[in-house]
Amino acid sequence: MNDKTILITGASSGIGKATAHFFQQKGWNVIATMRTPEKETELTALNNVLVTRLDVLDVDSIHAAITQGIDQFGKIDVVVNNAGYGAYGPLEATPPEKIRRQFDVNVMGLLDVTKAVLPHFRQNKDGILINISSVGGKMAFPFGSLYHGTKFAVEGISEALSYEMEAIGCKVKIVEPGAIKTDFAGRSFDFNNDENLMEYQPLVGKLMSGIDSIMENNPSEPIVVAEVIYEAATDGTNTLRYTAGEDAKDFVANRKAADDATFMQGIKAQFGI
Repeated sequence: MNDKTILITGASSGIGKATAHFFQQKGWNVIATMRTPEKETELTALNNVLVTRLDVLDVDSIHAAITQGIDQFGKIDVVVNNAGYGAYGPLEATPPEKIRRQFDVNVMGLLDVTKAVLPHFRQNKDGILINISSVGGKMAFPFGSLYHGTKFAVEGISEALSYEMEAIGCKVKIVEPGAIKTDFAGRSFDFNNDENLMEYQPLVGKLMSGIDSIMENNPSEPIVVAEVIYEAATDGTNTLRYTAGEDAKDFVANRKAADDATFMQGIKAQFGI
């Protein structure tokens, strides 16, 4: 048995739920957090799993979940900032409240969870923060100014934070998944459009067809990301970035190898633009 404890945000489905299952099977204590824990049935039946409420937009719920987890298991060793969603669509067609919510969930929520657990990590001089970014934090698709903006932010926040985390004996890791078989294209995908903005509509159609093609072209199972998260949590290295999924490795390698114009031309070709 392992006496280590992991806290995961957004554990009700997809990557978060797969990660909770995987770590529990590895003998870890798991604090599986979500907005509506009363709806969860699978994780609540497992040993050494605490299912509790944490809404990244509710700072009080963040502190309460961390306190509850420490009270039950004594210590939190790893925190996975997984909660998030993708807002896409023409910026001109996106209401201001949708813009703010995208950054509030994907960036401010991550910062609030991180800030809440840092005193615990600092006191223990130990802890690993794993931030779930995306290949979308290294490159961008059309109409993704909001989603990619948040993931680029996660990349920068994490890299900068690694210096101060090292000062308190802790580490930051970034996991960059590619296309994953989750509900991202459904429940976690918020597309905003205004059909009266005629100039954008041909590109909208090509984007939606392209995303459907990407999601249908052998996306990885969530367990693939869970395994990479486990590697990041246990490999004992100072590695900052981890890719998850073969397509993610290809995207990142291609982005590194090409200049902006060449890479962006490739994205246009992929979407038939």
